[in-house]
Amino acid sequence: MPHCSEVHFNSEGHRCAAWLYLAECSAPAPVIVMAHGLGGVRQMRLDAFAERFQAAGYACLVFDYRHFGGSEGQPRQLLDVRKQQADWRSAVAFARGLPQVDGQRVVVWGTSFGGGHAIHTGATVQGVSAVIAQCPFTDGAASGLAMNPITALRVSSLAIADQLRAWLGAQPLMVATSGSPRSAALMTAHDCLSGYLNLVPHGGVPFENRVAARVALQIMAYRPGRLARRLLCPSLFCVCENDTVAPAAATLRHVRKAPHGEVRLYRDGHFDIYVGEAFERVVADQLDFLRRHIPLKG
Repeated sequence: MPHCSEVHFNSEGHRCAAWLYLAECSAPAPVIVMAHGLGGVRQMRLDAFAERFQAAGYACLVFDYRHFGGSEGQPRQLLDVRKQQADWRSAVAFARGLPQVDGQRVVVWGTSFGGGHAIHTGATVQGVSAVIAQCPFTDGAASGLAMNPITALRVSSLAIADQLRAWLGAQPLMVATSGSPRSAALMTAHDCLSGYLNLVPHGGVPFENRVAARVALQIMAYRPGRLARRLLCPSLFCVCENDTVAPAAATLRHVRKAPHGEVRLYRDGHFDIYVGEAFERVVADQLDFLRRHIPLKG
């Protein structure tokens, strides 16, 4: 039966909450550090992936970013790219120090916005053994151009207003993370609202469908895909051909430059691969990648 324990690590003076999945094996197992995408928390199907990896013999550390879920950080729902990158570094350092795992073999696994962070982490943190980036956000400009112009204008206005409020010390002005088409939300394609909310389990989950609007200004400038060419470790990129959030063309342009990269294409949308048959396909490919590049000992 899958089993995990609640653990915590420090990231720039704040406590981040995480699940630690340990594998039942004779030798310490490689550890996969995992985190979610835009405004997401652990409970939004990351446990499903971690349980499969654990059953295959791998340990997993699945964490919430500061300001989200079970982690500390005020104000709540503040999505800041630099802080999330620091959380990844702290999580990797924590995983390396765990006596129950093989800290010399750390894999970073990120999905959506977290997929972009996984690429960034693999390229900037020394000694990462492998990268798995699922439907990864790689290019803020490409994602911005995919937005409806009305939505882009409304979100930009909110983002500027929120940034001005931040400079004045006021409370954040929020924007919906996912919304209906043409609404003021960060993700508004036809499949976003239902797809995103479908990942949230019922009852007691520390989740809100909103973030501080200022992040929209950071998203446009964030292009972690450009770092793919600097990945020195084996890297797997799981790309959805019908992705309305992280356009596949821009993603492929970046990730095909990874020196040791592998690309798997799926005829699915951005939110499809978390559930059902699409989930089964992508997790099978990820397990195959792990067995070939990060084999178990003993």
